[in-house]
Amino acid sequence: MVSDNASDNAPTHGVLRVGFEDRLPPGRTTLFGIQHLLALTGIWIFPAALGSALSLSQGDVGRIVQACFLLTGIVTVLQSGRMLRLPIVQGPTAAFLVALIAAGGSEGLGTAFGSMMVAGVIFMALTIPARRLGLFGHIARIATSPLVFGTLFVVIGAQLAGIGVSGWFGAPGTEGFGGPNFAVACVTVLTVLACLVFGGRGLVKHGAIVWGIVVGSLTAAATGLWSVPDLSGSGAVAAPEYLPFGFGVSWPVVLLMVMAFLQAGTEAMGMYSLVGGWGGQRMTLDRTNRGLFAEFLGSTVGAAFGGIGTTSYPENAAIVRVTGIGSRFVTMTAGGFAIVLAFVPPVGLFIAGLPGPVLSAASTVLFGIIAMSGVQLLSTVRWDDLNLAVAAPAFIIALGVQFLPPEITESLPDSAASILTSPMMVAVILLLVLHLLVNILLRPALERRAATATDEATTPAPAAH
Repeated sequence: MVSDNASDNAPTHGVLRVGFEDRLPPGRTTLFGIQHLLALTGIWIFPAALGSALSLSQGDVGRIVQACFLLTGIVTVLQSGRMLRLPIVQGPTAAFLVALIAAGGSEGLGTAFGSMMVAGVIFMALTIPARRLGLFGHIARIATSPLVFGTLFVVIGAQLAGIGVSGWFGAPGTEGFGGPNFAVACVTVLTVLACLVFGGRGLVKHGAIVWGIVVGSLTAAATGLWSVPDLSGSGAVAAPEYLPFGFGVSWPVVLLMVMAFLQAGTEAMGMYSLVGGWGGQRMTLDRTNRGLFAEFLGSTVGAAFGGIGTTSYPENAAIVRVTGIGSRFVTMTAGGFAIVLAFVPPVGLFIAGLPGPVLSAASTVLFGIIAMSGVQLLSTVRWDDLNLAVAAPAFIIALGVQFLPPEITESLPDSAASILTSPMMVAVILLLVLHLLVNILLRPALERRAATATDEATTPAPAAH
């Protein structure tokens, strides 16, 4: 077993060809760093999805893109550097996207991002890098069950479906509405799928979403449905805007963001352990807390600029696994590139101005992958009556709240309505409460009773005299 500060990262099982502490020539470091950046699908898709759901202007979406690059870069550099010392890449996660859509629609983005900052401070306090003070791991044990997260991912994917497919046809009254835009969207989806299926194990496959957007945008441009947006009005270099949507705090929204942080943190813990194991390194409690603290700190600071909260990306871990390039200096370079892009406003405006049908089509594939990752987790669950009692009502009720009568939701306070009408929020609450009651508290008692009954049934009766 290797200590935290081990410098010998030679892989024990042939997983890595380049260890965590090894350096590559500058050219190869740059190439692999760009590969990691292209695999960050959420950073190219989620700001536009948020803008589409909340009818934001192109300028506002551009500011969110800038903030996402800043947030991604800062946390990735911290994780690859002194905090975690692993080739971990952070990027926007769907849980925060859904939370921002739900909260932004009812309370405004200023309150949504402000509440994310408050929740981030709470989770920073739970992960103070000291053995006795880092409490997050103990709390996460309740929520890390595949039953909970598998069901939650399916609900998130289903909720996001309404953002994706509806945009394939464009907006009524705009050029190309209907068939032409739909054709461009189909080209985008087919390109993404072709890259995933035939892209091998390198840059083509891991950047499938980006290549789909590129081909779809070129198709839209060639058919006259899209032209490069005018970027002349923005400066070449500018810092991301501080509090671009104002600041507010709503405690129900804070609770919603707490759930998003819980999902992001527990997913990150699993990724730390997985990647660390490839280099023969043990993830101690202190080291895990350092990584989580950096993640929560970055998300808190990023929220102040309008950035979507992050988690450790499995796509980037897959790049490390497939290529065998485990150098943390490569992922640190990817983080550095992201920070640079955060200070180039035309990049954010360009991404925000990409064809709507193209972004909708690419996001549809991504949302489907999120949902199917939940199905993958659920396949590991032992489906007895108790687990069904947890997942079944949580799943169907969470999706059903989207169809509540307006007369009911309009009669509620805004804070209560924002919770009750969010499938993700309802799913999180029901899953955690039911899992705690049924599997944590009730299951042990039922199993003891069943074992006692079995013992009594198999114990021979005393012989008659």
